[in-house]
Amino acid sequence: MYEVVKTLAQYAGYFAEGIAAIIIVVGALQAVWIYFVRALLSKSDLKGVNQSRIRLGHSLSLGLEFLIGADILKTAVAPTWSEIGQLAAIIGIRTVLNFFLMKELEQMDKEIQA
Repeated sequence: MYEVVKTLAQYAGYFAEGIAAIIIVVGALQAVWIYFVRALLSKSDLKGVNQSRIRLGHSLSLGLEFLIGADILKTAVAPTWSEIGQLAAIIGIRTVLNFFLMKELEQMDKEIQA
């Protein structure tokens, strides 16, 4: 029974990593499209660049959340102290990155609305 749960948790972690990769790739493609259409074709440079950065930032933030979930799933079943320490470091780094990314996105949203 333990092996089945451990295997399911591993596959769920891989699935969450795949979702994170898809979200990041789709967000990057959308950001490139927004940049191309709004910044290059319509000549609204700053607004187009900011909108593409916001799109990319939101997809990166969501992707980071899925990656955190994937790491938790992979180490959820009987982790060692070493794995717990690595998980804590990874989650800490990703959470700090996400925090500052969201602060920058909020600031850019305010600048666009003003």
